[in-house]
Formats: sequence, structure tokens, C-alpha cells
Amino acid sequence: MTKLWIQRESLRLRGDKLTKDILIQYSELVEEVKDLRKRIDNIERQIDKIETEGNVIDSVKGGYGGIQHFKIEGFPDPEYSKKKTRLYLNKAQLESAELELLELTNQVEDYIQSIDNSRMRRIFRLRYIDGKTWLQVAQGIGGRATADSVRMEHDRYMARE
Repeated sequence: MTKLWIQRESLRLRGDKLTKDILIQYSELVEEVKDLRKRIDNIERQIDKIETEGNVIDSVKGGYGGIQHFKIEGFPDPEYSKKKTRLYLNKAQLESAELELLELTNQVEDYIQSIDNSRMRRIFRLRYIDGKTWLQVAQGIGGRATADSVRMEHDRYMARE
């Protein structure tokens, strides 16, 4: 069973009513996708560096009681293979996480649309869908809204859910 299937089943059993757990999961999954993308970019840069530099050269001591020096040159196959494998695994994880995120995004948007209060819908949309900070949410709401006031409105609403 996948995490997504379990989440769908738990939603179905609760009458499709989303809770703050889904919003938390959504936020965490957004961060996980960002992290996976950074990891993939980093590994791709490391692979490019290995491919560009090509052979590596090292010097070791040996022979005649360790006084003789030998120069060793070659392509770092083990390191290159490990990085390629890690890249493929991370790309597979990213694809899976992005599919899960798409499903959760739809559920979160449905939940936000079901909120009766227009101001709360705007706060939730700016915070979760647009990924804004509390300060940016307050600026998006306008008026006398501050970062603390919109965060507290959000928290009070979530406490009632």
C-alpha cells in the first residue's frame, strides 16, 4: 500500500473532510519535493565535474620499504557509478513525490474552496497554494493585516476544525 492510497482511504472514511493533518502533509511534501530537486541538481553537478575532469591522478608509496612513489591514473568508476545510481533513485523518488503532491494539491484546493469565509479562503490560498510567508500573506490581504494577525486568524480557524 502506498502512502497516497492510505491518505485517500482515511479521507474517504472521514467523509472527504480535510483536516489540518492534510495541510501539514501538503506543506511537508512541498518541502520534500524542493529538497529532492536540490539533491538531484547537486548530484548532476558532481557527475558533470567527474565527466569533465575525466581521469584522476594519485600518488602512493610502496616498494623498497615504502620509499618508492607510484603515480596512479584512472577514471573513478566506483564513485561515478554510485552517483549515477543515486541520481536515478532520487529522480524516481521525485516523480513519485510530485504525483502525490498533485493529488494533495487538488484536495487542498477543494478544502480551501469549501471554506465559507472569503478572507480565510484568501489566507489559506496565499499560504498553502502560493507558498507565501505570513508577511507576504498579510500584504496580499491588505488593509491593516499584519503577519501576526493573519497567522493568528489562521490558527484560530484551524483550532475550530
